[in-house]
Amino acid sequence: MTPPPAQSEERPATDAEARRTVVEAAGLSLTFETADSPVHALSEVDLRVEHGEFVSLIGPSGCGKTTLLRVIADLEQPTAGRIEVNGVSPHQARLDRSYGYVFQAPALYPWRNIERNVTLPLEIMGMSRQERAECAAKYLELVDLAGFGKKFPWQLSGGMQQRASIARALCFDPELLLMDEPFGALDEIVRDHLNEQLLKLWDKTAKTVVFVTHSIPEAVFLSTRIVVMSPRPGRIIDVIETDFPRDRTLDIRETPAFLEVAHRVREGLRAGHSYDD
Repeated sequence: MTPPPAQSEERPATDAEARRTVVEAAGLSLTFETADSPVHALSEVDLRVEHGEFVSLIGPSGCGKTTLLRVIADLEQPTAGRIEVNGVSPHQARLDRSYGYVFQAPALYPWRNIERNVTLPLEIMGMSRQERAECAAKYLELVDLAGFGKKFPWQLSGGMQQRASIARALCFDPELLLMDEPFGALDEIVRDHLNEQLLKLWDKTAKTVVFVTHSIPEAVFLSTRIVVMSPRPGRIIDVIETDFPRDRTLDIRETPAFLEVAHRVREGLRAGHSYDD
């Protein structure tokens, strides 16, 4: 099997790259057929994500945030509308290994050490053992887990396990990182720490990130744009741009600008609930 292309050093995006569309959905709808009645999960979703953006999807439980992420990843098929990832279908993007996916739980194999968990995609691709070891060292260092490669998942904290899963999603150098509430099960202190680490990682790697969350502070802190969704069927009811510095810290959450954006997100969520009343 042909190994993936050599991984280049991280660098800032060029102007042309920054204007390039990575995800584009138009009129996207999805209905699940069930035994008793259909479930309308998404309705007429229009969304564009540009190269290098950090876009968060936020909305109430069951609004279709994860479903939309899974459509981007070719894990669910829309029933109407269109969607492209890097200018091709999600299916082709998956075959091209254009994205990495981080699930709500770390989903690490307990019988494989951290290094072998991280390099599992590379092993499937047919990369040599030496190359896999070099990639593991690079990405474990990137997520502050250098020296933990020989440990097993049960020997790591929940936050460390989730960082290992992020390293696994990055190890084959995808352009797009899809993250489904990766910190939702962690306590607030660990979550805050990982939010700061994720921002540094995003800034260093210039990846495009689509991130699902239920947390307003998390969405506002992390994002260049926040997509507010209504209750099922999921519609986009507001898209909020932020203008915070890339090197921001948690202290920004006390500023008037941060509180103003958080207030707009909260108002959008309330308006979405009243939409169906």
